[in-house]
Amino acid sequence: MSFRIQGLPAEEFAPLFALSDEELAARGAVRRIADGRTPGYPCRVSLTDSRPGDELILVNHEHHAVESPYRMRFAIYVRKGEETYDAVDEVPEQLRSRKLAVRAWDAEAMMVGHELVDGRELESAIDRLFANPQAKYLHVHFASPGCYAAKVERA
Repeated sequence: MSFRIQGLPAEEFAPLFALSDEELAARGAVRRIADGRTPGYPCRVSLTDSRPGDELILVNHEHHAVESPYRMRFAIYVRKGEETYDAVDEVPEQLRSRKLAVRAWDAEAMMVGHELVDGRELESAIDRLFANPQAKYLHVHFASPGCYAAKVERA
């Protein structure tokens, strides 16, 4: 089954990088400079990991803005100057290198399936979850911290 993975819209986060640290704090966000951790900090726009010295914003983001009990928000990293990842039948390395929780949602934003998978097996999980005709879209989360990673749709 063909699928499309998307990062968050770059234009939504680009203005944050022009704000002062005080203005960011007023929005509950903080500026960070990436250190040498491996893997790097995961940018939710480009779906790539940071390199030492990259400017990042850590911000709370509502990734499931729905009228259901499953409305969700969590902290995410975004990196300065990135473009939105949007590809069909391709899995970015950022997702491949982590343990993932994949959740399937129906048209009413109710959960209709979920799997915990190694990122190298993401395509199999996508196939299994989209085998349910009720599944309209999927959300991928990094399993250990539980934070949102990306959206998957049928292509």
